[in-house]
Amino acid sequence: MSTIQIERQPDEARLSALGLRDWPIWEKEPSSFPWHYDEREICYLLEGEVEVTPEGGEKVHFGAGDLVTFPAGMDCHWTIHRAVRKHYRFG
Repeated sequence: MSTIQIERQPDEARLSALGLRDWPIWEKEPSSFPWHYDEREICYLLEGEVEVTPEGGEKVHFGAGDLVTFPAGMDCHWTIHRAVRKHYRFG
């Protein structure tokens, strides 16, 4: 299975090439919950601080300004330390 990919602080040209500013926005308060990805998700954190632990894998930390890709089929556990506001796209 693929792993979580984190692109730290991508520049505006990279974000524009993805069309990111047109993606929907998701917000969530500090919390902890299990999650399953039916399909790949790419997200860009506008705000927040998160720790995600893939089932059987190493936990990863990311936050505001990071572009993160989650692979299809992954089961994981999210812990949101600071409220999240992110752009996201599935598929």
